Amino acid sequence: MLYPKFVSLQSRGFNMATVRAVLRKKKNKAGLCPIAIRITKDRKSTFVSTGQYINEKFWDDRNRAVRKSHPNSNAINNYILSKVAEANRKTLEAEMKTEYQTVSEIRNNVIVKKELDFFAVANIHLENLKGRNKHHQYDTEVGRLKKFKAFLRQDELSFSKLTPSLLKRFEGYLLENQKRSPRTAVNYLILIRTIYNLAISESIVDRGRYPFGKGKVTIRIPESQKIGLNKEEIQKLEAANNLSEAQQNAVDVWLISFYFAGIRIGDVLQLKWSDLVDGRLLYRMDKNSKLVSLKIPEKAKTIFTIYRKLQTLNDLIFPYLEHTNLKNAEEVSVRTQSVTRNLNRALKRVAKHLDIKKNMSMHIARHSFGNISGDKIPIQMLQKLYRHSSVTTTIRYQANFIHKDTDTALDSIINF
Repeated sequence: MLYPKFVSLQSRGFNMATVRAVLRKKKNKAGLCPIAIRITKDRKSTFVSTGQYINEKFWDDRNRAVRKSHPNSNAINNYILSKVAEANRKTLEAEMKTEYQTVSEIRNNVIVKKELDFFAVANIHLENLKGRNKHHQYDTEVGRLKKFKAFLRQDELSFSKLTPSLLKRFEGYLLENQKRSPRTAVNYLILIRTIYNLAISESIVDRGRYPFGKGKVTIRIPESQKIGLNKEEIQKLEAANNLSEAQQNAVDVWLISFYFAGIRIGDVLQLKWSDLVDGRLLYRMDKNSKLVSLKIPEKAKTIFTIYRKLQTLNDLIFPYLEHTNLKNAEEVSVRTQSVTRNLNRALKRVAKHLDIKKNMSMHIARHSFGNISGDKIPIQMLQKLYRHSSVTTTIRYQANFIHKDTDTALDSIINF
């Protein structure tokens, strides 16, 4: 067998680089030494790792090869030969350039940067979420990526293998095997697309491989049915009695959310007495940092009067986060999720007690406001009340609750 003993480049009037395989002495945690490619020029050397490690006793320094006593000597030696040949070729290409090449410049030409795979870029995306304090979204997307790995049965995925065919199989897996809703399946695809777009923006992958778009994987968000409580059902909540303390507190939090046009639970729990100024609620939304100013309805004032009597920490109106470090976004997110689960459980018991058949939750307060407002309020005003960035979002959201025109049109046809 021919060993990669020594490779020399022919001179063109100045010293040429030499390329050879060597065993480096610095051992890893397993006590094995790394096999490297050494490039030497002008008495200066640099090393390129081969990724192979062996026990020092198996290295034949004279022949620059692994001894035959090693169980995988043939495979490793063939691998070393290919690496030396590849390094030699790239070194020659660098030396053929007109300008003088230092040994470091030659090494940079030899090393090919390893393309980050999909899950490596996914980790960058997750860290970005943490950096923006999107801890709830972070937790959700960590779970989705674990599900994607479970489908793949591997922890690595090159972008070249992230094809439309693979994505369509994954979508089918979610819908058929995991019994996920179409909307949930779309959320997984949106996450994958977001990570792919990040890889493109960071020049990690070329756009030519993009698996989304016409003729590939097209993401269409399915229409979802939003159901809110009607006027009579909300009146039942307002007049409810014989509730436990936990149930009454849950109803109070729900009603405050409703009275302020469906303010999100995360914002309700962080409301402070200092946010109530001159008969108005002034606060900054946690979701998009928008400043909000809303009149305090008389019904809300009645509930606030009750909670004024309580002694809470941090100036909070409701006590659920009083032992939480409000400056720690991750701690607030985790605690908010826990409180929301408990409130939703209490609301479901209240609904059963009041014979409300709809699925009660904190989020349905927002839908209930939309349901009662219907087409009574101009869409631009609803946009302000909902704190939507785009009126298009408001139109799409409110379409779930506006039925007057379609109902009238239907009646005009069938009532003959």
